[in-house]
Amino acid sequence: MEQIECLIQEIPGSAQMMTIPGVGLVTGAGFLAEVGDLMGYSHPRQIQKLAGFNLKENSSGKHKGRTRITKKGRPKLRALLFKCVMPLVAKNQQFKALHHEFTTRAVNPLRKKQSLIALCCKLIRIFFALGRKQQPYDATLVSNPSQHALKINVA
Repeated sequence: MEQIECLIQEIPGSAQMMTIPGVGLVTGAGFLAEVGDLMGYSHPRQIQKLAGFNLKENSSGKHKGRTRITKKGRPKLRALLFKCVMPLVAKNQQFKALHHEFTTRAVNPLRKKQSLIALCCKLIRIFFALGRKQQPYDATLVSNPSQHALKINVA
């Protein structure tokens, strides 16, 4: 563990990733081990596809099938992100609010597991931004979409 801690401090942006409440050394090291250098990616969707979180519709002709994640990618990265999001939804207020919003919204409410997958993609985007910009985590930027709209309307 000490060697991992020393090695992860050398990677730019890793310290900023671990400023998220609920994300620790193992999650940060596992994410960077699976993804590699974040400067090699131009958009967070590339990492989503690497993890297998991109959506695919199973349809043919007039038949419109279900939309699911492809699961073509790195299963360890997908499992790491999913296992990281579970405690985040339980402990982190911003992720808890987002999960509640996704599952209870009036238009297109998601099932619980669908919401967790959406939050995994959100976590990838947050990791990407923190790793590339090398700025600490700001909880106000990861706010509930409806609360964000209220802040804009009030201001």
